[in-house]
Amino acid sequence: MKAATLPGIRSRKMPPTRMHINEQDSPRHHFSQGRALEVQRPLSEYYDALFAAFGPQHWWPGETEFEVIVGEILTQKTSWRNAEHAIGNLRAEDLRSHAGIDKIPLTKLERLIRPSGYFLQKARSLKAFCQFLQAGYGGSLKDLFETLTAALREELRPIFGIGQETADSILLYAGQHPVCVVDAYARSLLSRHGRVGENAKYEDIRSMFEFRFAGDHQKSNEFHALKVSGEATAAPTFPYASTPGTLPGGRPLT
Repeated sequence: MKAATLPGIRSRKMPPTRMHINEQDSPRHHFSQGRALEVQRPLSEYYDALFAAFGPQHWWPGETEFEVIVGEILTQKTSWRNAEHAIGNLRAEDLRSHAGIDKIPLTKLERLIRPSGYFLQKARSLKAFCQFLQAGYGGSLKDLFETLTAALREELRPIFGIGQETADSILLYAGQHPVCVVDAYARSLLSRHGRVGENAKYEDIRSMFEFRFAGDHQKSNEFHALKVSGEATAAPTFPYASTPGTLPGGRPLT
């Protein structure tokens, strides 16, 4: 049976599966400015080509900042459709705030978000984030996101179940901080075009993207979503992002 689209959530443009449950932080090893300059032009061309091919992606779906954060956690290791189902269950119980999530018994929360998979860990993650928000910021997302990006990233990452990718997604989509999210799609894009090795560190890749899109929240947001669209359609029968050394449409990547 086809899942119903929840009000306020665009299911046509689906966010990616978040690929971790409780990532460990990696040491920071940034590329040199020269290395970042080397990829600056190709990234710009790739962004322009993907935007021309796919248009604006309207990410991240959610009715409120808090719901965006919930979605970031629930989409770990699962499809957006499954996370959307779990969000629908939370809405049905009117659990739309950190206070509601914090007060609900853990076992009931686990049952409500079961469709998202890994529900035991994710329930703990939601509880941990809500307790962090209340203890550190009096429950205010406004105050949370007024914190400087680098400092807030370091506060978010140690929370159970957050880690690097989810922390940056929260900063970008809920907080509108100009950060770049490094997911499997970003690694695939740069690796396939010979810009990074297979073992490139998270912070190295992030610095390459952020060097190009420094301070531009909208482009950071759009490029992350466009990379997903490009990589998700990179099948043998579809030209976008499927051929090493070329841009969408077959132009050479210089």
